[in-house]
Amino acid sequence: MHALARHRYHRAAPVVLVLLLLALIAGVAAAVSTASSAEATTATADDVAEGEKLFAANCASCHGLGAEGQDGVAPSLVGVGAAAVDFQVGTGRMPMQASGPQAPAKRPQFSAEEISQLAAFVASLGAGPGIPTAEQVDPALGDPAKGMELFRTNCAMCHGSVGGGGALTQGKYAPNLWETTPTHIYEAMLTGPQSMPVFNDANITSEGKRDIIAFLKAQDEGSPGGLRLGTIGPVAEGMWGWLVALGLIIASTVWIGARSS
Repeated sequence: MHALARHRYHRAAPVVLVLLLLALIAGVAAAVSTASSAEATTATADDVAEGEKLFAANCASCHGLGAEGQDGVAPSLVGVGAAAVDFQVGTGRMPMQASGPQAPAKRPQFSAEEISQLAAFVASLGAGPGIPTAEQVDPALGDPAKGMELFRTNCAMCHGSVGGGGALTQGKYAPNLWETTPTHIYEAMLTGPQSMPVFNDANITSEGKRDIIAFLKAQDEGSPGGLRLGTIGPVAEGMWGWLVALGLIIASTVWIGARSS
């Protein structure tokens, strides 16, 4: 039996198995890395060059020619990645019209192609989060129920229970998210603009971010209970119910009294 076992298992078998396992892990890691950087590989040298020209003409006065920033004026953009540029410029927050506690969203000042070029230039200055893929932000692939749990745990204290926005301190505010595109919602979670914290994959996974997007986009379908009444909570809705009910009672009492007299 011992002689048979020695012939059945070769001494090198464990080493071969370990090498095969390492090769499999390396292959999976390479596939994941390729998928996650698909957006970054679409930028060409021409995009970077054109983005540098746009940056010098429109952004360098505040951020500096090398995007290193200026103390008390604008932060450094080295290492913020393409996602931060796509969000800030794509939502019209940058360039800012005037200094203030918060940069408001407005109509974008650049075309989609120009925004991509600016993002490519800034991404070339240092590694940072890339623009998410269409699959990562597709609400149809997300779970609104899971997204609701994640949103109310991580986001509702500022943006409200259904993403309607809310006031913060010192003139700042959490914006309404109902008209924000899925890509910009994902990028905001990824980069943490202004008062918002960063939610990297250690805090909320890529799938979790997509679930949150699915929950927010589900709000477009309306309220199953009828009028939203601003969707600011049961206290306000209950107050309106009492006002309407009491108003009808008072009006009925006055009408009955007038008819009796």
